[in-house]
Amino acid sequence: MATLLSVRRAGWRDYLELTKPKVVVLMLITSLAGMFLATRAGVGWGVLLFGNLGIALCAGSAAVVNHVVDRRIDALMARTHKRPLAQGRVEPLPALLFALTLALLGMALLLVFTNALTAWLTLASLLGYAVLYTGFLKRATPQNIVIGGLAGAAPPLLGWVAVSGHVSAEPLLLVLIIFAWTPPHFWALAIHRKEEYAKADIPMLPVTHGERYTKLHILLYSLILLAVSLLPFAIHMSGLLYLACALGLGLRFLQWAWVLYRGSRPHAAIGTFKYSIGYLFALFIALLVDHYLLLNL
Repeated sequence: MATLLSVRRAGWRDYLELTKPKVVVLMLITSLAGMFLATRAGVGWGVLLFGNLGIALCAGSAAVVNHVVDRRIDALMARTHKRPLAQGRVEPLPALLFALTLALLGMALLLVFTNALTAWLTLASLLGYAVLYTGFLKRATPQNIVIGGLAGAAPPLLGWVAVSGHVSAEPLLLVLIIFAWTPPHFWALAIHRKEEYAKADIPMLPVTHGERYTKLHILLYSLILLAVSLLPFAIHMSGLLYLACALGLGLRFLQWAWVLYRGSRPHAAIGTFKYSIGYLFALFIALLVDHYLLLNL
């Protein structure tokens, strides 16, 4: 009876929130970039629409599982305590059934409208985030976000494979960019929310090794990210427009990391986190603009 009452209290907005729509939108931007960078002939509407929808549904499914597994932790943290499962508006079983439905529908769309390789890579990404990261790594090691970040870095590869049907060096380079971006992005938030992670007994790097150590690693990863972001130009995947954007965006990221390391500005951690989101969005937009500018020259 309690479950049924909770389901009645839950509205469509609660189920939408379970899918982490803002995160999915950022993932779709990188997926779209992978699709359009994979071809010079344009992307068919079926792959464009249903391919991205399938990727989005599977990403949403993984997010729902994350909500279910982390519901007790979410209830202890200010950032997450109002989530539907943390407040009991949605019960775990209906949420898991919702996740399963999303995953099956997403896989079906990918198998029908793209290709089997895209579908299985998407499934591997889903399981990597929902099972490996959420179920094990998050509670097992302070390097959780580094190891588990590979699953979240997959969307540009998925988009590329959906169009091309094969894996090549270029989409793996796009994955590498997001892989290098993830630690400084998430550790900045972890510093800002250090006390909450400690209260929830999650071994995030600032909790286990201290803020100074984490800030140094954010700075080092920002340097790695700057170097990695220049590789598309180095392998002639992009041109001077992208190079200029990557340098400008990357140096600004490095500046935020340096300010955070020096401790010279209040709230630098959350500022770094917010900038990192805009950074990734702008970097992939620059890749797309540069790609189609080169096509028209």
